[in-house]
Amino acid sequence: MDPDRLMALPLFAGLSQKDREAVARWADEVEVPEGKHLVDEGRFAYEFFVIEKGSASVVHGGAEVATLGPGDFFGEIGLLQTERRTASVIAGTPMRLIVIFAREFQRMAKEMPALADRVRAAMLERGRSLREADREADRPSD
Repeated sequence: MDPDRLMALPLFAGLSQKDREAVARWADEVEVPEGKHLVDEGRFAYEFFVIEKGSASVVHGGAEVATLGPGDFFGEIGLLQTERRTASVIAGTPMRLIVIFAREFQRMAKEMPALADRVRAAMLERGRSLREADREADRPSD
């Protein structure tokens, strides 16, 4: 993967050339068709994804809770916190993704603390959103 393409993604913005080259070495690029289940709620987590092109739906407890697009990322909660996926992510369009497997993700988090902080901040916000979605689902309907 070309490390200069990483500059277009907000998560990697501001990384040095050396850090972008490291991320590019650790990452794979994949293209997936519309409808592809990228991760499934409850399954073990093995990878982290950054969307380069396309969009995806996030489904938690059977309900769509978010839509993700270029520059968004997912998979960090399972790798950093729970070991299992907290939601399913399904490609809503054909997509191009950057995939970093768990071992390389942990190395990236250790060697690039500012990047790790950005990922953790997003993880905390998503955790709050998922807890709110759970509370909404548990409320009795009128």
